[in-house]
Amino acid sequence: MKKFTSVHDVADLKSLIKDASDLKQNPYQFAELGKHKTLGLIFMNPSLRTRLSTQKAAINLGMSVMVMNFDKEGWALETEDGIVMNGNTVEHIREAAAVMGQYCDILGLRSFPKLQDREEDYSEQFFNKFMEYANVPVLSLESATRHPLQSLADLLTISETWADKSANLTGAAKLPKVVLAWAPHVKPLPQAVPNSFAEWMCKAQAEGLIEFEIAHPEGYELAPDFTPGAKINHNFEDALKGADYVYVKNWSSYQDYGKILPVSDNWMMDNQKLSLTQNAKVMHCLPVRRNLELAAEILDGPNSLVIQEAGNRLWAAQAVLKNMLENLQK
Repeated sequence: MKKFTSVHDVADLKSLIKDASDLKQNPYQFAELGKHKTLGLIFMNPSLRTRLSTQKAAINLGMSVMVMNFDKEGWALETEDGIVMNGNTVEHIREAAAVMGQYCDILGLRSFPKLQDREEDYSEQFFNKFMEYANVPVLSLESATRHPLQSLADLLTISETWADKSANLTGAAKLPKVVLAWAPHVKPLPQAVPNSFAEWMCKAQAEGLIEFEIAHPEGYELAPDFTPGAKINHNFEDALKGADYVYVKNWSSYQDYGKILPVSDNWMMDNQKLSLTQNAKVMHCLPVRRNLELAAEILDGPNSLVIQEAGNRLWAAQAVLKNMLENLQK
């Protein structure tokens, strides 16, 4: 694996899930793999789970880790080519990324969208230029359009908890029904997490591992490139029927880009809605606004997987870094 930015960088989905599961059972079995290797983590935006889990994953593999909160500690970056830098930007991404690539064997990058210009955000210009000029393997810690480490952890969580009901995803007689459910919020949020979750679940569905449905109000359709094969339902309660997993997440409009559209129905997941499911497990990537996105009665109840899911961020990151380190040895 030379880069990890989406599910399309994964050659074998089942094998990567197994890697993460095996590492969870034996975290230090590859403690020498990253010896004398350095992981650089570059954050343009805040982070809790992503920073700590990826840093710990690298340590488990024997790597040294350098962390830079570039939005607070770095120079203002210019990304446009052919520009006269006589404004607020101090350093061009060409030099900045190239220099960081000199210091690190693998780089992780986190950069949120501005939610102002859809074409600019979805071009992933910042991410693509960073990867081009860094000249080392790059790991996405969340981009304008995707959050693949989160999605891998989500799929791992579904795999290991579904085993309690039947068999592992690879051998279950009944496929789990997974529902991605839009939730309310007080401010517009990116589509990165739902885009990524949908993309990974559609891939898992295509491989015969799950059944996947997306529930959201009209006007909140995700870009179709991320939802091939997914059933789309604008009726929340109908979508919940027979659900084994409900993944709750807010996102702003893709069509009316970055906007919050008026929604009259109640889309917050609570115990009443949970009763419509197949006693579903409930997931959220965190952080979560209690009693707005997701009812506290669910978060504090037996159906919540949010802590286990967050814990699996470590094993997802470690599986990806292991794969990248092995590739560096070839």
